[in-house]
Amino acid sequence: MPLLTAPLDDDPDLREGDVDWLHAVVGDWQLLADLSFGDLVLWYPVAGPDESGRGFVALAQARPFTSQTALHRDIVGSRVRADLKSLVDQAWRTGEPAVTAPSAYAPDSSMRVTVWPVVRERRTIGVLTVHQNLTGQRTPSRLELVYRESAHRLLAMVSRGQWPDPDDPVGGPHRGSPRVGDGLLLLTADGRVDFATPNAVSAFRRLGETDPLEGRSLARVVTDLQDERRPVDESLPLVLTGKAAARAELQVRAVSLTLRTVPLREGAERIGALVLLRDVTELRRREQQLVGKDATIREIHHRVKNNLQTVGSLLRMQSRRMTSPEAKRGLEQAMRRVDTIALVHETLSHGLDGQVDMDALLGRQFRLAVEVAGDGRPVTTEYSGGFGHLPSDLATPLALVINELATNAVEHGTAPEGGHVGLTARRYHLPAGERLEVRLWDSGASAPEPGPDAGPGPSADRTGAGVGPEPGRDTGLGLQIVRTLVAGDLQGTIDWHRRPEGGTEVVILAPVPER
Repeated sequence: MPLLTAPLDDDPDLREGDVDWLHAVVGDWQLLADLSFGDLVLWYPVAGPDESGRGFVALAQARPFTSQTALHRDIVGSRVRADLKSLVDQAWRTGEPAVTAPSAYAPDSSMRVTVWPVVRERRTIGVLTVHQNLTGQRTPSRLELVYRESAHRLLAMVSRGQWPDPDDPVGGPHRGSPRVGDGLLLLTADGRVDFATPNAVSAFRRLGETDPLEGRSLARVVTDLQDERRPVDESLPLVLTGKAAARAELQVRAVSLTLRTVPLREGAERIGALVLLRDVTELRRREQQLVGKDATIREIHHRVKNNLQTVGSLLRMQSRRMTSPEAKRGLEQAMRRVDTIALVHETLSHGLDGQVDMDALLGRQFRLAVEVAGDGRPVTTEYSGGFGHLPSDLATPLALVINELATNAVEHGTAPEGGHVGLTARRYHLPAGERLEVRLWDSGASAPEPGPDAGPGPSADRTGAGVGPEPGRDTGLGLQIVRTLVAGDLQGTIDWHRRPEGGTEVVILAPVPER
């Protein structure tokens, strides 16, 4: 639930932890709205527009799921109405709750407003108003009476600084946190069920409990249902007895319930507790299916990686049997490409969030490609900038492009006595979207210009055009692969140019898909 924090900024009257307390109230006050059948508004004092004195601004607003809303307009950021200001100011000054008659807004109004101070460490740090629509009001059922009485007790705890409970963080560790309408039990101080809503009764019926719950110890009921061989959530005893704010999950047979306890107190005495519960069986079943699918996908990537490594080993064995230098070189190049794809699948097998940490992948792949292509020569590498996280479908083409360019840089852009190859990447924003810029360069070959008998192709061009050909010259399978992957898979552009300090640099520009 969002909280308007601008009026709280730089307020000298607020102490450390006060804003966090207000966030905690707003984060968990849907429970109050549902139990009270009313809209909630949190107010905070601000300076008046003139000499009229202190005013109040709405920091947050909540509507109930259990009844119709009383406030159809969003009033966050608005000043309190003049006819309610005196009561809000009174609650702020005195720290005592107040209530309006239905005629507070107009003689024919059907709205009743109760005003409660929000207290922390015996100091009022906000004011909470509960707006209830009395239109069509009838004789309330026992469920409605229990809800309203529970809301009153919780609001009284708010006015004493006893709720929200710091030991019950908003959200909790369990997915599928229950709400009032999912099922509610009212416990006495000794842990017996005083009241159970129909949804709560239905949930226990699904667990296998057919006897009435009221008047019985909740801990005893659950103990009789549980399988002694199944592990028990360590927070479950606290939830079942209502002695502390806690959350737990209960599994009986194939049914899963998530439970949350809200202790009710009057001063230092615990007078009972609310236990909210929700049947999350279907949610847990779907989670298990997703876990199984994730494990399957991981295993597929792992097996693809193993198979590709096997193919690479077969190519390596075959290359050793080759007597033709051209055939041997072709097999070695194919082997490096297969190994690059295998490394991508190894990375994908460790994460399935749809995004790949390309810096960890390409930093390793770049240095490996340079080392292999150097074949023992002292070729140093430089890696800077960052690719960031990119979609998994870009990982393979980008890794292949870097592999091909790094290999060409070493083979055709460094001297026999060694050289230097660098890679840098950066991401930047344009009006059309985010862009990725990749630059890969070499130090240049120190050999003289080739003679008239030199053959064609990059291997003959020893003047520094290592990472690619001169503009307009498209030679070699590797460069064809690079151009195809950049234009097709990456939807980008590629360009070569000579560096003033020597060597050649290739620049790749590609769009980054939105997450």
